[in-house]
Amino acid sequence: MQEVSAMKMPATIVIRDPRYFEHDQGFGHPESPDRLRVIYERLDQDDVQGLFEYIVPRSAGRNELLWNHTDNYIDKIAKTACRDFCRLDPDTATSAGSWKASCLAVGGVFAAMDKIAGPDAQNGFALVRPPGHHAEKDRAKGFCIFNNVALGAHYARRVLGCERVLIVDWDLHHGNGTQHSFYDDSSVLYFSTHQYPYYPGSGKADQTGEGNGKGFTVNVPLDPGAGDEDFAAIFNRLLLPIAKTFSPDFILVSAGFDIYRDDPLGGMEVTANGFAYMSRILVNIAELCCKGRILFCLEGGYNFKGLRDGVLAVLNECKGMAVLDNDALSRLENPGPGPRIIEHVIDIHKDYWATA
Repeated sequence: MQEVSAMKMPATIVIRDPRYFEHDQGFGHPESPDRLRVIYERLDQDDVQGLFEYIVPRSAGRNELLWNHTDNYIDKIAKTACRDFCRLDPDTATSAGSWKASCLAVGGVFAAMDKIAGPDAQNGFALVRPPGHHAEKDRAKGFCIFNNVALGAHYARRVLGCERVLIVDWDLHHGNGTQHSFYDDSSVLYFSTHQYPYYPGSGKADQTGEGNGKGFTVNVPLDPGAGDEDFAAIFNRLLLPIAKTFSPDFILVSAGFDIYRDDPLGGMEVTANGFAYMSRILVNIAELCCKGRILFCLEGGYNFKGLRDGVLAVLNECKGMAVLDNDALSRLENPGPGPRIIEHVIDIHKDYWATA
């Protein structure tokens, strides 16, 4: 009797490329090439060989960058090519390879989305730099040059034919650039958890959108000290019901690992278990709403252990591999009411969304 071959499972893809190392903002800068090196080195270890499919990024074209950025700003960044150092803002600089790396960061998101929208992959992680969620349409900000995730949302709608895109941003810092990109747009729902008040100063709970986008920005500003159970409560009580109602066609995640408990720039208390559980919620939403189509995109994170462990926890959840033991899972599935800000956000959004 002939054996029936097992059905091929959709791949979890990873964007990686050594050209991202060529963006170097100088000695001592926290957003350094070593952030990616330690992640890539972890993924080269024997215990994860063969688990993920690696994709080479392409470079985003000028017309694609114009979806979210101005002509003059793109010219300004292009002129930094091959120049050793250019200061863009107090926190952000370029080196000779930054223009190339920035275009590859955006193009890496596009390449990953193309693969995920096809038949052979379902989810993935764009391990790119520079990060993007602070970048405004006409200026660099907070280590970010082009807004990778915002451009990914434009790509989902313009190229992949998606009607609704969910962006979830769990970075320590509020994604001002992403919020501004879609503040009056009901086709993109932006959901952000972030330490507040903190850089960049935006992200109050009452910033909910304007015009057609009213209610489609959901900000959850948090005091320092929020940990795994706090984020679990936020994701279960706020994100899950809102996302199910919105029913996205694609999910993009600004995955910042600076909420890790030992990150030098933050005051949060999240562990690898927290990153795994948040990822599990998001993957489940994707499977329920959009055929599993979800892409995590690297934003911040400045503790190397937090980056290594956090990224691997996300990828393992994407792959359907158990990360949490029974005790941790039980604790996070029953986290209690969570921080008081949840009730405030529920009250603000009661006219727009049903929440738990």
